Amino acid sequence: MYKSVIRKVLFKYDPEKVHHFTFSTIKKMAKLPGFSAIAGSLYQVNDPRLEREVFGLKFKNPVGLAAGFDKDAKLYKELSDFGFGFIEIGTLTPKAQDGNPPQRLFRLIEDSAIINRMGFNNGGVDAAVLRLKQNKGVLIGGNIGKNKLTPNEDATKDYQICFEALFDYVDYFVVNVSSPNTPNLRALQDKEPLTALLQQLQDDNNRKSNPKPILLKIAPDLTDSQLMDIIDIVNSTKIAGVIATNTTISREGLKSENQKEMGGLSGLPLKNKSTEVIRFLSEKSNKSFPIIGVGGIHSADDALEKLEAGASLIQLYTGFIYEGPALIKEINLKLLAQKS
Repeated sequence: MYKSVIRKVLFKYDPEKVHHFTFSTIKKMAKLPGFSAIAGSLYQVNDPRLEREVFGLKFKNPVGLAAGFDKDAKLYKELSDFGFGFIEIGTLTPKAQDGNPPQRLFRLIEDSAIINRMGFNNGGVDAAVLRLKQNKGVLIGGNIGKNKLTPNEDATKDYQICFEALFDYVDYFVVNVSSPNTPNLRALQDKEPLTALLQQLQDDNNRKSNPKPILLKIAPDLTDSQLMDIIDIVNSTKIAGVIATNTTISREGLKSENQKEMGGLSGLPLKNKSTEVIRFLSEKSNKSFPIIGVGGIHSADDALEKLEAGASLIQLYTGFIYEGPALIKEINLKLLAQKS
């Protein structure tokens, strides 16, 4: 029903307005008696064989929601009812910011893709914390970044502010230095500044009585040499793992008229590139750290491809928008079928 009816209607309207409309609609529906039970019966697959223990955390299934969808932690409970094993909120910054001017979100329907140049629009980390204090059992990742006006030489302070504010309310952290939509942010992926940033956060983490896993989210556009640097950095700083990958600045092979829009491309065209990065990191590191695979997962087979390439967990974003919540169930059922 989603693809044949609901998506056709929603795709007639501006993507960002549809996003806000969908959020408000789900919020209202969730207040109706029995919503959680109905959503669960339709989309959840509860089976202990789906459980994964990764970087010290137990995930009820390996299918998560990627950052960017629930930036401000406004819908994590309702989204978890659709069967996700974990929800990643953010990217959050210390101060609230509007992001880039609209229009900044574009569908590429012929390519099953999206281009966004949102620019870390969010209400600030403190506002998100207030909502996360209401969490009852949803496994949450906190994706953190820097404010647009913060120069790179002061970026570490922004990440530290978010880390401290979120520490008691998320299960793991993701350091986002790979969005193409904040000026000069990707320069922080260079070996020296990235090592310094991650080491500082890890030092802060190790001073806690209960350190949390810290992961690094990387771009799909890194060279093999840069990926080898990433492996070195993960091993030297002893962070928990990597999320591969963020959106791409490549426009190779696109058909849609919106292909020339500035921003990061996500969706099906990213599938092979992100899988290649996962496989490279897994093989070259001798599987020395966990990888969360994201990018172009629009079917159960796409998900299995990521896992077979070396991912321990996977995340959906654009595939969730194009395929609907049934995709989560489809992936989990396929994983169970492999075990039988």
